Amino acid sequence: MSVRIGDVLLESPVILAPMAGVTNPPFRQLCREFGEAGARAAGVELPKAGHNGGNHSYAGLYVCEMVTSRALIERNPETMTMIKPDPADPVRSIQLYGVEPTSIARAVDILVRENRADHIDLNFGCPVPKVTRKGGGSALPWKHSLFSQIVTGAVEAAHRASRESGRDFVVPVTAKCRIGIDEDHMTFKDVARMSEDAGISGLTLHARTTEQHYSGRARWEFIGELKQMTSLPIFGNGDVFEVGDARAMLVQTGADGISVGRGCQGRPWLFFDLVAASYGSPYRYRPALREVADIIVRHGELSVAHFADEHRAMRELRKHVGWYLRGFAVGGQMRHQLGLIESVEQLRELLDTLDLDQSFPEAAEGPRGRAGGAKRPHLPEFWLDSHDLSPVQQEKIHEAEVNVSGG
Repeated sequence: MSVRIGDVLLESPVILAPMAGVTNPPFRQLCREFGEAGARAAGVELPKAGHNGGNHSYAGLYVCEMVTSRALIERNPETMTMIKPDPADPVRSIQLYGVEPTSIARAVDILVRENRADHIDLNFGCPVPKVTRKGGGSALPWKHSLFSQIVTGAVEAAHRASRESGRDFVVPVTAKCRIGIDEDHMTFKDVARMSEDAGISGLTLHARTTEQHYSGRARWEFIGELKQMTSLPIFGNGDVFEVGDARAMLVQTGADGISVGRGCQGRPWLFFDLVAASYGSPYRYRPALREVADIIVRHGELSVAHFADEHRAMRELRKHVGWYLRGFAVGGQMRHQLGLIESVEQLRELLDTLDLDQSFPEAAEGPRGRAGGAKRPHLPEFWLDSHDLSPVQQEKIHEAEVNVSGG
């Protein structure tokens, strides 16, 4: 069940969705390694590890957490650290956010011309109020001309930079969006039409509105509707927590692949299951606590190497530790102590005090991640009055062009 995104071939149509503060290089590496292990378990002979050409993956696509176009153009040190590639990743994927067509095009040019990415995804799905209230994220597709200018400029920049830099293939540009702002203001059909016209290579649809945020059930029927109306490859996103969810989504919607976000928090081995299943393998990964502890420590070691700052690395790791241990008998006091770790050595010592012979618990399966409740969309004044930017909105839209990456 392979999928072609422009010139990039995914033998396993599984995507790690970018998540702010979560899908940094250490976590992406773990997810990729588990995905590749799943492919091997299914009998797939993988090529030698490493970045070979950049347009062929046997074990899915692992997208960097969102970076902003302005921060990339300004060479913000934090952003440049975020896009530091995993040298063994065969297809390096980065999600880009912005609201100004020229800034997005410049950022795409940098990523392609400097050989920093093999696939670029544009973020039009962020529902966070601080983004949408200025017209960015999932609010932006309502403004048709602005959306079209952004995606057209991004595709043209990718083609031009790929050709002029001597790339062997054109770096594809895809887009991620939501089904709409609310029930009365749907946008996904217009996004598909404008994206096709612009030459976008694929779409990921998070099957919720901005108003839903992450609450309730993802409405997969809209993924199916999108698939019926466009020839673009479609990846469904929302409420994929297990292989059974992935299969159900694909059967119900006819989507070309799946995109997984919250379902893999504390479970990078979910990609073993998903990739193995995509090749028809029944193998599933169910680690005992001893192995989970080893994975946590390795995550910590990779984080220290990435950030070159153990304190920073442990601060980033703490939230992951809680996710990793979900369902295991650990105890409140120990969870509290693990939430204060300062070093890999301390982490290992604390984990070694646990009953590491515990088998993988049923409680560790199923939905995870904070869902919260529906939230009234925060939008610029008079935003929904027209699909065109008013003169006032045109003057103020640059305020949504933030220079801080990660969401």
